Amino acid sequence: MMKKRTPDLFDFLKMVPERIKKAENAPSDEIRHVSTYKANALAAALHPAVQHLTVSAVTPLSPDVKLYRLTPDKNAGTEKLAPFSAGEYISVTVKKDGCTYSRPYSIASSPLEAEYYYEIAVKRVKGGAVSPYIHDNWAVGTSVTASGPCGDFTYEPLRDAKTVVCAAGGVGITPFRSLARAVSEGSESFDLILLYCARKEEDILFKNEFDAMSRIKVVYVLSDEEKPGYEHGFAGAELIKKYAPAGEYSLFVCGPLAMYRFVGAATEKLGLRRKFVRLEAAGEKNDPKSEPDYTPADKESYTVKVIQNGTEKTVECGADETILRALERGGVSAPSRCRSGECGFCHCRLVSGKCYIPGSSDGRREADRIYGYIHPCATFPRSDLTVEVPDNPIGD
Repeated sequence: MMKKRTPDLFDFLKMVPERIKKAENAPSDEIRHVSTYKANALAAALHPAVQHLTVSAVTPLSPDVKLYRLTPDKNAGTEKLAPFSAGEYISVTVKKDGCTYSRPYSIASSPLEAEYYYEIAVKRVKGGAVSPYIHDNWAVGTSVTASGPCGDFTYEPLRDAKTVVCAAGGVGITPFRSLARAVSEGSESFDLILLYCARKEEDILFKNEFDAMSRIKVVYVLSDEEKPGYEHGFAGAELIKKYAPAGEYSLFVCGPLAMYRFVGAATEKLGLRRKFVRLEAAGEKNDPKSEPDYTPADKESYTVKVIQNGTEKTVECGADETILRALERGGVSAPSRCRSGECGFCHCRLVSGKCYIPGSSDGRREADRIYGYIHPCATFPRSDLTVEVPDNPIGD
């Protein structure tokens, strides 16, 4: 007896174009286009695949950080911005030297301000592919393509405690600026204690704003200098215990990768239940060798054959470089959002080959693992590969 093959997700995806074609060619008196339904129109407004924006203001915050205000570009078809919850991010697309790159940036403005604009803070990363370009090229009037708001680094009353202790490091303060504004304005209802870590006092962003806010408590922590009115050191277990309430509380963390490791170790000492610990996506793994389950490669680089929309292209990928970075550098417009292995927006099918996926950033669903899908933003080659990549809805 022949064994019945389990349907593959891509089998269903391949049906979509044919179904759309049949629907479009059907007589108008027999079928109505789904866009006429109010539910679809509401979903498109709340969760747009693409938003066309314009830079309306640029504010330097420090020598290497700039705040960009983005407003809807009505001429390009975006009448108003999608609403968001404090703590969410947008993924912006940058086209440079024939390549399409995307990067997630937390929305730093208040959810109430989404009626008019979003604000994002961008730190120039030395040697980066995107942030130096943004710093050098984005000015008032620049057109920007972005996704709708994404992410789950948000306060949820059914999950989180009434008090939230927030540990921020460097430019990781941006989602907490949005959360703090929401609490101060009354659109969010919880007690917020913010531990803001910086090297020196001059590195603190938005200090005047935080000092003027009501309903929140801010503690500034300096690692490289000691000054009156500031804590000295890092946001470890002892410092968190000093300011956290005696009962249950949630812990939100956003900052550089080293901070995640440091605070992550502290959470074990704090005895917090897992549901009360929220870690913002920390970006791509740039140093997989530091992972405890690291799998060494037998070559310095491999080839990746990319199948996308019926065409094929081959790119080179370093053994310790994410497949997503290689795709972007090779001119492949690949979908991505969180770039941390969590959201699954970039997932593609691994047709052949072997990969290394760090356990700490393997956010695949069980179905993806069964049917051979990977998140290229968190996957490293361990042989020559063939991958099937979906179209990028905001790439062109």
